[in-house]
Amino acid sequence: MERYKKKDILETIKMLDKANDSITRAAASNPQGAVDALGQCQDTAICIGTYLETFGEEYTAIVSVLEEYCEIIYQMSVDVSEENQFRKHTKRVTKLLTKLKNTVTYKMPDDRKEVVFLPYKASMWDSLESVWKAADADENTDAYVIPIPYYDRNPEGSFRKLHYEGGEYPEYVPVVWYENYDFEKRMPDVIFIHNPYDEYNIVTSVHPFFYSENLKRFTEKLVYIPYFILGEIDPEDKNALKDIEKFILVRAIEYADQVVVQSENMRQAYINVLTEHMEGYSRGYWEKKIFGLGSPKVDKVLNTRKEELEIPEEWMRVIRKPDGYWKKIIFYNTTVTALLQHNEQYLVKMRDVLHIFHENQDEVALLWRPHPLFASTIEAMRPELREEYREIVERYREDGWGIYDDSSDMDRAVEISDAYYGDGSSVVQLYQKTGKAIMLQNPEV
Repeated sequence: MERYKKKDILETIKMLDKANDSITRAAASNPQGAVDALGQCQDTAICIGTYLETFGEEYTAIVSVLEEYCEIIYQMSVDVSEENQFRKHTKRVTKLLTKLKNTVTYKMPDDRKEVVFLPYKASMWDSLESVWKAADADENTDAYVIPIPYYDRNPEGSFRKLHYEGGEYPEYVPVVWYENYDFEKRMPDVIFIHNPYDEYNIVTSVHPFFYSENLKRFTEKLVYIPYFILGEIDPEDKNALKDIEKFILVRAIEYADQVVVQSENMRQAYINVLTEHMEGYSRGYWEKKIFGLGSPKVDKVLNTRKEELEIPEEWMRVIRKPDGYWKKIIFYNTTVTALLQHNEQYLVKMRDVLHIFHENQDEVALLWRPHPLFASTIEAMRPELREEYREIVERYREDGWGIYDDSSDMDRAVEISDAYYGDGSSVVQLYQKTGKAIMLQNPEV
């Protein structure tokens, strides 16, 4: 059954009123056309009435007016050839629609806003969480978190394995199975997404139904918030802008109604890139579309408290010294960008890093957290490195002297660690907010 909002019903009443005028003018010259149009009006009223009846007696007054309207519409179809009688009916319809409009306006509560969040990687949920919390706390808003499925890609681009991570979200986040939400019928007021690539991601792809181009059909406001944070740049620096173009010239920005980025400075960078490269759109268009309101990822990091975290016992066996004190914890981050740049040399570097930390395991605990798509990237783009990487990971995990974090909770790693070591990435931008030490690795050394 179709879901009607108050604003939809009021718009329908306006449409029925216009139809009444058109039918009145056309009845004499085209009586059969008038009868057909009257039937459509009646069907529309019946659909709305049937929907409102599902609420019990709450909207009895509105349903009664709709029933009276349907009865007059029927009489009009019977008397379509009786000009005087027909015109009397049309005047009654006009008065009745005014009554219906007033009844809906004053008897129906204002619409609740329906907001949908569509994360795909659970580890990237932090880019939407604070917005969801605000929506969920609003007593006039119904907020739904609907994790969406995604595919790994084969080297030639075809879809491979389907993933769904709905079971990996925090317990306080109620998730909805994506097949249980009918977008076409519900037409949410706002949809939030954090995956910008649609079909152009060569490592993974969300299910095509959830491409931004398609989602735009089901909402009046599609909002894109990047799952990453970029290093701040001078928005007038041409070379710096060129370095971040690949993050900006993406499908979601084209189809979204609003784009929320990490800062006002980055907003200007986005606007400059989009104005230069997206033909047919003015600078003013992008200025109205891009908002520099900050990143929810920063909110999540700053609001995470160590004492509130659940740390697995297997981690604690690595972290605790014999005297009960904690070792220094180093967050080791390996990224897909560095892998693709350095290839085999990157795995050599990885082995060297693990060897050094292994030798110092009595004082330092290594928390290795590869990018969530590291293995998928190797599979899709560097399959010749697959076995060597698998061997490195298996050996590290089996030896048990360090922590291997492939969970969806990146913020836990940020909070419990004492320093960062690894590649430059959006994680570095977040880590800087903590004030802890950061050291970037050089895969060539």
